[in-house]
Amino acid sequence: MAVVIPAGHSKTNIFKQGLNGADVDFDHTWQVLEGAFKEIHTKNASALSFEELYRNAYKIVLKKKGEELYNRVAQFEETWLGQTVRGDIVKNLSAPLMLADGTGRALATQTERRQAGEKFLKSLKGAWEDHQVCMGMLTDVLMYLDRVYCTDYRHPSIFAKSMGLFRDQILRTPVKPGMATLLQILTSIILDQIAMDRDGEAVDQFIIKSNVYMLEGLYESDQEVEDEKLYLRSFEVDFLRSSAEFYREEGESLLRESDAGTYCRHAKKRIDEENGRCRSMLSEATTQKIQRVVEDELIRHKMKGLIEMDTGVAHMVENDKFADLNLVFDLEARVDPKKPELTKAMQKIIMEMGTSINNNAIAASQAPAQASAADEGDDSKEKAKAGSAKAINQQTAAALKWVEEILALKDRFDHVTKVSFTSDQMVSTSINRSMADVINTFARGSEYISLFIDDNMKKGIKNKSEVEIDATLDKSITILRYLGDKDVFETYYKKHLCKRLLLSKSQSLDVEKQMISRMKIELGNSFTLKLEAMFKDMTLSEELTNGYRNHVKNLGDVDPQRVDLGINVLTAMTWPLEAFKGASDQHSDGNDSSRPQSQHVIFPPSIDRVRLGFERFYSDKHSGRKLTWQSNMGDADLKATFPRSKGGKPRTHDINCSTYAMLILLLFNDLPSDQTGPPASLSVEEIQARTNIPWNDLKRNLQSLAVAPKTRFLVKEPMSRDIKAGDVFSYNEGFKSEFIKIKVGVVSAGNKVEGDRERKETEKRNNDSRGFAVEAAVVRIMKQRKELPHAQLLTETLTQLSAQFKPDVGMIKKRIESLIEREYLERLDDAPVPAYRYLA
Repeated sequence: MAVVIPAGHSKTNIFKQGLNGADVDFDHTWQVLEGAFKEIHTKNASALSFEELYRNAYKIVLKKKGEELYNRVAQFEETWLGQTVRGDIVKNLSAPLMLADGTGRALATQTERRQAGEKFLKSLKGAWEDHQVCMGMLTDVLMYLDRVYCTDYRHPSIFAKSMGLFRDQILRTPVKPGMATLLQILTSIILDQIAMDRDGEAVDQFIIKSNVYMLEGLYESDQEVEDEKLYLRSFEVDFLRSSAEFYREEGESLLRESDAGTYCRHAKKRIDEENGRCRSMLSEATTQKIQRVVEDELIRHKMKGLIEMDTGVAHMVENDKFADLNLVFDLEARVDPKKPELTKAMQKIIMEMGTSINNNAIAASQAPAQASAADEGDDSKEKAKAGSAKAINQQTAAALKWVEEILALKDRFDHVTKVSFTSDQMVSTSINRSMADVINTFARGSEYISLFIDDNMKKGIKNKSEVEIDATLDKSITILRYLGDKDVFETYYKKHLCKRLLLSKSQSLDVEKQMISRMKIELGNSFTLKLEAMFKDMTLSEELTNGYRNHVKNLGDVDPQRVDLGINVLTAMTWPLEAFKGASDQHSDGNDSSRPQSQHVIFPPSIDRVRLGFERFYSDKHSGRKLTWQSNMGDADLKATFPRSKGGKPRTHDINCSTYAMLILLLFNDLPSDQTGPPASLSVEEIQARTNIPWNDLKRNLQSLAVAPKTRFLVKEPMSRDIKAGDVFSYNEGFKSEFIKIKVGVVSAGNKVEGDRERKETEKRNNDSRGFAVEAAVVRIMKQRKELPHAQLLTETLTQLSAQFKPDVGMIKKRIESLIEREYLERLDDAPVPAYRYLA
């Protein structure tokens, strides 16, 4: 304990001097010392000789009467503190202050309590400081007693003993019998002053700090153990308990009466206030403890209620209150680095918003055809057809809208994470997980994402800069990253890419290849293997076409009427040729639905001659390969001449149409022309017999050639939208168009949302493909491990396939059984747990 030396006094030097054989009269010497001690305590020590006083104490100790001197000094201090000092302090206590249990607050106003409390604190501060000064002077006089007696007998020093007496006589003694001690009253007054400070009332912080210093300088026992300070054992415990009660009530009140943003700002303000209060009024050792109390009562125990308020996190997200969200984030980060309540709330919000997007997309996909039920007969059927086409377009638009809304949702919460959550990794991970759940709970997610990319590749990137194109590709990869069943997406993407490449719908092949490269980086080489093979086939086909044209030139065939042939030779296992099976094929009326798409179409002689010539050319270059002509996937460029109108010239148009449409139009070149009679015609049955075009494809192409207003090269009798048996078609001599180049579209030829039946077929093919992937994974694992327990084989198989899709455990078990039946694996009968051995 530091000793305070009063001004004007210097520290007495220790010296040893003999007694010259004289005896020491203890009582007389003590009377001299006692009188000097009284003068010191009454601040009349200026006339005292401290050297003489030191010599008297020295003599007593030297004569082995140190114990008696020690006890007399202690008794003197005890009497002085108990009878004189304590009385002076108690005089400054008003009646309400003596009620340490807090009931005195009701008996006086806040100002009265503050003034009375400050008066008491000042008197106690003065008594403590006087006691320290006086005991510093006494310690100088009794220095030899401390060095010899106290050290030899391990007693507390005189100064330490006097501090303990101050504690016992002043602080621990009741004011009156049956009443509170001064320590309890002191604690109550300081807590009351702190409560006033929390309410915004100005208090004397210095006086409070001085009394806190006193409590920090006193200990529970005379041994002066560091963690047994009165401040820690008495005041701080009550301070933390009362603070917890105060902030618990305040937090509950704020939750009821204020909004979430105000609550967050108030909580942060309270934490800062308590930190400042510990520096200016209390001890800095309390800073972390009171901060933990405030965090527990205002944050940890209230965070769930705060987040779920009407003005809580959901309201903040909806109204873009990023600053308030940042406050919520900072508050919960104080009490838990994982921020569980905030992450749960954000996940719930994302799931709710995502579910709403999914439900809207489902509702749009199930929208009924806009047809009038009141119409009768053929007119009703025509309107039903139109309504069906409109519904298909609505579904495609809904698919694109779903992806755009999902991307907007992702962008929105990315912005929230960056601005409000400082890009926190845990919150960001939870948001990404919720986004993945939203996307993967939507059954058509894979198809819609592929349609979104398809739409951008066909027209979305038109007239865009490289930066904008890169942003579009990044968005596509971002949403693709969340997909769980990437193999389903691959199925749809191949179908859509197939149409873009074969129908020349893509805006840029370079951008297509960039997309494939990004997929390879994100999903691996195995995912893009077949996609890259499709581009390779297109390159080789271009080389084949050029080679065939050079071959024809070398033959010397200069016939200007010869058909120019462009060929795409496609690898059957790479290209999803079912992509060209139109939507209406799924709802055939039965006329020819059983006929396969690969049936032999009847070509006109001029076309067939070119076809056979290419087959010979290809067989010479690639012996052993067989070509199967997919007429439903081709197109043709025709030059059509229509009769001159009155006083005009013949009209010539360049027509681009499907191969089937070309076969139909060429039939009318061979019909006899009778200038006087009605135009020659062909029935739908005759057209099918002469071309062998599948019934559903025939209907679609006839609709394009005879029903569509802009490409009505044929006249249909009777005129209706639907193509039925018995319909008759003739050449439309009166066809007129403002355009020289005319493109004939085929009904339902574009990439559309699949119908229920189409989707079931896709799922079936995908499940079959998954079965092969599961078997391949099992064989790879067993080939490497040779023997493996059943549970471990399941785990490793799931791990290997997780990048492609989430396989069903039942499917894996069935495939293992299939491999056992085919003798790739065998069961180990003597194994303690079910296990397998690799055989092949």
